[in-house]
Amino acid sequence: MVTVAVDGNGADLGPGEVAAGASLAAARGIRVLLFAPEAEVGEVADGVEVIDAPVSIAKAPDPAHAVRVTPEASIVQAARAVAAGRAQALVSGGSTGSALAAGVANLKKDRGVYRPALALPIPRPDDRPVLVLDVGANVGWRPEQLVQFAHMGSAFAQAVMDVESPRVALLSNGAEPTKGPPDLKEVHERLSGDGGAGLRFIGYIEGTEVMESVADVVVTDGFSGNIALKLIEGVSSRTMKAIRMAATRSLRARVGGFLLAPSVRDLREEIDPETTGGAYMLGLRQLGVVAHGRFTRRGFARAIEVAARGVEQDVIARTQAALQEAGALHVRPHHRDASGQAATVAGQ
Repeated sequence: MVTVAVDGNGADLGPGEVAAGASLAAARGIRVLLFAPEAEVGEVADGVEVIDAPVSIAKAPDPAHAVRVTPEASIVQAARAVAAGRAQALVSGGSTGSALAAGVANLKKDRGVYRPALALPIPRPDDRPVLVLDVGANVGWRPEQLVQFAHMGSAFAQAVMDVESPRVALLSNGAEPTKGPPDLKEVHERLSGDGGAGLRFIGYIEGTEVMESVADVVVTDGFSGNIALKLIEGVSSRTMKAIRMAATRSLRARVGGFLLAPSVRDLREEIDPETTGGAYMLGLRQLGVVAHGRFTRRGFARAIEVAARGVEQDVIARTQAALQEAGALHVRPHHRDASGQAATVAGQ
């Protein structure tokens, strides 16, 4: 049975809602270590162990510093439980910054990985989700990092999203290879050549195509990816509100709205971010999932379920193998052999 360590602090609806999600996941056969203020959790299902952890650093202005100086924080304790082998995956409903900082400090970057990426499956109507990475872990970037993101995203899509041969694209301001800044052009060249070994790389796509059935994995830097994500979320939310408003403007509209209600509910379910469970911290030695702070118990249960599935599908090893096969792992001099020549190993 997979055990998932869950940070219960920082969610918009409070630790009690996270605990309710943990109970739902436990009822489906997943063991949960819940690090949260015990007084705010209430009754939990069998399979959920509550560890009293009232200290939260979800609002800390410097997450990396807060992780270092606040070992009693719930997210730090949860990450340490995974590092120590008490759990096999981490789920957080608090701030992304704190979760990433705790993950890097305790779970460590995987061997040969430059930087972890935050990967988010974004729901698409009448189609499988599209995996976008990075959506906020890194603001600055180098070409070799995006090459790694492409391989990590492809491996994850195969292992967790059941996409047999994921189509991988780069987000740019046009489809032509000449588009984009110099560093992005270099990424395109690498993925079109030997750096794309094992990938089904389809080149550039524009922002209008992210939600179309064009690519299964979209690679971008964390700054652009976060803007794209927030724009997609905002437009989706506003569109649903506009549909509801239009359906109540007149008697005729209300009658039509009543007839359309089942279809609208189905659409809302299809594009609901809770369905996919949150964003995944890829590039660490163990799996981590960052659930959206506004999730209900359903979303937190889904985040825990998908984290457990990632463990069962061995997504970390599969991602590492994909990077190794493509020659996309960072290597650096590590020691000298008996002849005095420098040997290289995957960077730590």
